[in-house]
Amino acid sequence: MESLQECLTHAALALRPDPRLSVSEWADAHRYLSQTASGEPGPWRTDRTPYLREIMDCLSPSNPAEKVVFMKGAQIGGTEAGNNWIGYVIHHSPGPMLAVQPTVEMAKRWSKQRVASLIDSTPVLRERVKEARSRDSGNTVQSKEFTGGILVMTGANSAVGLRSMPVRYLFLDEVDAYDFDVDGEGDPVSLASQRTITFANRKIFLVSTPTIQGLSRIELEYEASDRRRWWVPCPECQEYQVLEEKRLQWPKDKPEEAAYFCAHCGVAIPAHRKAWMNAHGEWRADAPGAGKAAGFHLSGLNSPWLSWMQIAERKIAAKDDAAMKVYVNTIEARTWTESGEAPEWQRLYDRREDYRIGEIPDGGLFLTAGVDVQKDRIELEIVAWGRDRESWSVDYRVLQGDPVKPDVWRQLDGVMSETFTHAGNTELSIMRLAIDTGYATQEVYDWVRKQPSDRVIAVKGIERLGAAIGTPSHIDVTANGKRKRRGLLVWPVGSSFCKSELYGALRKDKPTDEQMADGEKYPAGFCHFPKYGEEYFKQLTAERLVTVKDKRGFPHREWRKLRERNEALDCRIYARAAASGLGIDRFNDATWQKLERALGRSIQIPVDAPDAQKPTPTTPATRRVIRSSYL
Repeated sequence: MESLQECLTHAALALRPDPRLSVSEWADAHRYLSQTASGEPGPWRTDRTPYLREIMDCLSPSNPAEKVVFMKGAQIGGTEAGNNWIGYVIHHSPGPMLAVQPTVEMAKRWSKQRVASLIDSTPVLRERVKEARSRDSGNTVQSKEFTGGILVMTGANSAVGLRSMPVRYLFLDEVDAYDFDVDGEGDPVSLASQRTITFANRKIFLVSTPTIQGLSRIELEYEASDRRRWWVPCPECQEYQVLEEKRLQWPKDKPEEAAYFCAHCGVAIPAHRKAWMNAHGEWRADAPGAGKAAGFHLSGLNSPWLSWMQIAERKIAAKDDAAMKVYVNTIEARTWTESGEAPEWQRLYDRREDYRIGEIPDGGLFLTAGVDVQKDRIELEIVAWGRDRESWSVDYRVLQGDPVKPDVWRQLDGVMSETFTHAGNTELSIMRLAIDTGYATQEVYDWVRKQPSDRVIAVKGIERLGAAIGTPSHIDVTANGKRKRRGLLVWPVGSSFCKSELYGALRKDKPTDEQMADGEKYPAGFCHFPKYGEEYFKQLTAERLVTVKDKRGFPHREWRKLRERNEALDCRIYARAAASGLGIDRFNDATWQKLERALGRSIQIPVDAPDAQKPTPTTPATRRVIRSSYL
């Protein structure tokens, strides 16, 4: 029970007028960064990130803005601006506050690492928040009581946490990582915002790096605001401009010589002048007077912790769509447009190559296979993979037969025992095969359980998985109505991720003969095909990505068929997942060199299938054979 004096103190604080001190002034006067939570420990200096001053001051009670939106790049300081606001509320303008992270676990981690450090390292806050020494102290991982108010921290995946209490202040961090529906109760941003409607002097702060166009919350909120952008002057001509990624240029393969070229005078601006430019920068609104929402957009080019060279290095390293998406989101602070439009099948058909079906051209270093099961057949593609995820379709087969009967599975056993001729006079077997469990599920399980687990995996497509393959789940398997003592691992495959990546790769142009003569290589992820018929390419490009709304009006992206047959697309996706499961996305140069050296070794392939026959050699006895499980 609180004493009468404590109750009177709380009441007095709640009734007192808001202070005139702004959030940025408070941070400069009181905030201290600890060594455990910051790479630059010591007193907070807004001059280090001058673009944050106006953003923080819009969060001050004296500012008329009701909502503050910050769409930002990486290493800009958006979360720290929110932390300063939390400190200001605790010290100068107490009231109920809710802070939301994408998940409850992230909220707990943020509380332990950032909020606890904020309080412990700032004396004026340490005096107002009790130490977490007992259960009734009011200081827990997800709740911090202070004189006149309380800070509650939760995740956007918890409907209970989002509707826990009325709040005057709402801090929504990384909103583009929130789900669009939480526990079947609706949009988490709307649920949390409803907590503020009883306060006429409420403040809502939304911060995030943008993600996908059409699905990005922060972009939608920014577009509905007054849309402020950060204008900085050129050190040479003094003309103001918004920094644009296209004006950051460097000689080929020399990121250390990167410079920013002024949009007005064309002078090359070195990285060390960025601090001066930011110090003289100013926010300008594109839509002044747009309600009570103050919106700010800032790219990573303005970050004091990212040099021109580091940004150039990230751009050079972004060799495929997945990496380029990260670059566009985090450096340019723009939404990414998914590669959802299907490439033209005729263009792919016209650029087929002359290597023989069933043989592996130079550059292919290991084989995977993707298998799709249909009611009267099994279809599969065998793909060779090389550096930078360059790929060669080696063979596409249709095994006729009812998957409920054993004949078609014996044919698949035969494929697993085959070897394929490499241009370097070696033989490669399939290193890993991924088979879909969506049709004839029990029969697929039965076949997979008979195969070596390092060579064959069961997979299931998951649209929302943001990677080629995820963490497998263990399932029970039954046979003849009895549960098997040994279960099975089923691997989730990021279907949408793989399709977007594939379509981006299929759009890449082959280098010209002149470029090849000058030593230019195929672009990362380039896909090679032999002389397949038209049907294969029609199936490979049979879907497109569209934005639709569900029954409650929430937008989402989904793949829809352009043509009825899409088995070739599915097989390619599963072959890509198999390669990811082997670690292709993490291979370094040493791994690729190891695979290249292996092509010169004489290693026998183990025959894993019980009834498999060793293939009859069709090339000279000097041919070398590469182990299927070499990685």
